[in-house]
Amino acid sequence: MKSLFSLNSYFIKYKWRLILGAVFVVLSTLFSIYQGVIVRNATNVIIQLISTNAPVESMTFIKFGLLLLILSLTSGFFLFLMRQTIIVMSRHIEFDQKNEIYSHYQKLDAAFYKQNTTGDLMNRISEDVGKVRMYTGPAIMYLINTLATVIIVVAFMIKINWQLALLVFAPLPFLSFIIYKVSDIINKRSTVVQQELSKLTTVVQETFSAIRVIKAYAREAFYIEDLESKSQNYKKQNIRLTLIEAFFHPVMTLMVGLSVIATVWFGSHLVIDKTIEPGNITEFIFYVYKLTWPFATLGWVTSLIQRAAASQTRINEFLTTTSKVINTPLITHHINGKIEFKNVDFKYEDSGIQALSNLSFVIEKGKTLGIKGQVGTGKSTIANLITRLYDVTNGSILIDDKPIQHYDIHALRRSIGYVPQEVFLFSDTIKNNIAFSVNESYTDDEIIQAAKDAGVYENIMSFPDGFDTVVGERGVTLSGGQKQRISIARAIISKPQILIFDDCLSAVDVETEDLILNNLKRIMKDKTTIIISHRDSALRNADNVIEL
Repeated sequence: MKSLFSLNSYFIKYKWRLILGAVFVVLSTLFSIYQGVIVRNATNVIIQLISTNAPVESMTFIKFGLLLLILSLTSGFFLFLMRQTIIVMSRHIEFDQKNEIYSHYQKLDAAFYKQNTTGDLMNRISEDVGKVRMYTGPAIMYLINTLATVIIVVAFMIKINWQLALLVFAPLPFLSFIIYKVSDIINKRSTVVQQELSKLTTVVQETFSAIRVIKAYAREAFYIEDLESKSQNYKKQNIRLTLIEAFFHPVMTLMVGLSVIATVWFGSHLVIDKTIEPGNITEFIFYVYKLTWPFATLGWVTSLIQRAAASQTRINEFLTTTSKVINTPLITHHINGKIEFKNVDFKYEDSGIQALSNLSFVIEKGKTLGIKGQVGTGKSTIANLITRLYDVTNGSILIDDKPIQHYDIHALRRSIGYVPQEVFLFSDTIKNNIAFSVNESYTDDEIIQAAKDAGVYENIMSFPDGFDTVVGERGVTLSGGQKQRISIARAIISKPQILIFDDCLSAVDVETEDLILNNLKRIMKDKTTIIISHRDSALRNADNVIEL
């Protein structure tokens, strides 16, 4: 339960809904249980009529019927209000929690995303949050209902006869012991179930993302078998969990049956001794069955709480994860563009690869640096360090002669136009993909000019819907060269002070490359630019070239 303590802030936020819900639970339970008094009185009247052979007055039983109807309707009304407060509260908490997790995801650094799969991230914000909602809504509601029912029923029972009440409740300690033992097993198996679901989600997500590669290599059968294998594991773990959960219901039925038998047996002796009235037996049986549902749901509620605890533990693992790239904005003035690397070392923590070692260079404001080198020599790492996707292991990076860590990370990135090696386009229109920027709206003329400068305008206009063409997921409907050029247009439209092109012309022909470079030459004027490429021709406009 410790992991669920983190939800207390939400309960405080929606405390009035929770308090009102608890009040409605008590009122609904009170009106529902008071029907036992009417049943008792009706039973006593029937027995008296039978024993005295008195004439039956229909109005007496009509009154009993109307009282039961009124009590049922009133109880139902408060039950409706109870669900409208507590269940609605759980939906608000679910909404807030998903936003909190998603917002926290945005703050984590690139290393976090290299270490965790997309499927697992999605599972924690959907499946895990959904299981937590079952605790903040139904579980809380039924726990309050069970507590209120037990307290009110016990008060009514003790008022009639404390000995009979004690006998009715005798099986409950045994029931509590079973719940205590089994809940731990449920918790462990729930965690395993969630882990298997994460694996399943990851496989599905990766299959859909890589469907073209899978089809190209005719590997459909392999992935179908792989998914079936993981589905079997998920099913197996669910069945193991269900086996334990199924143990509760027959135990509940047995406990209720024993309580009814005890009520009839011991109650009969008390009636014979004239300690209680005959109607008290039916009243007690009524109370026993009123307790049946709350205690029957106790096992289910315990399961919900254990599943929620397992899910919240997984959620807390990510919520307590902090970014190693910390934003400490000490400098707020405009960035001019001078970049200096001083004895920079960098090692990727997840793989242990030493990407850079004792690297030093200076790019003056408005100058262009070309970077070339073999695969794995750290070219893209330089771009990642300048954009502060990572921080250096040793050494320092200076922007305008100030440590890069002193700049507001968001202002720094807004000052950089970055075209990554792996182009990503959103499943949106080409227009919106080019105009992808922070707090800026671009005119159609600006978008068109950016497309022309990137050498992709003619391609866009050849589509039936032009700039309103919706590209598929990750730009799957476009060619590699088209995606690269749209990504270039996205980088240059905001006129940033620093431009970084990471091998972004690898998918275009020499003629198109020449067109783009001539256009970029004008755009790169007075801007600090880094061009990373395997092609010497792409570096011809650079003032200096370094080879790693």
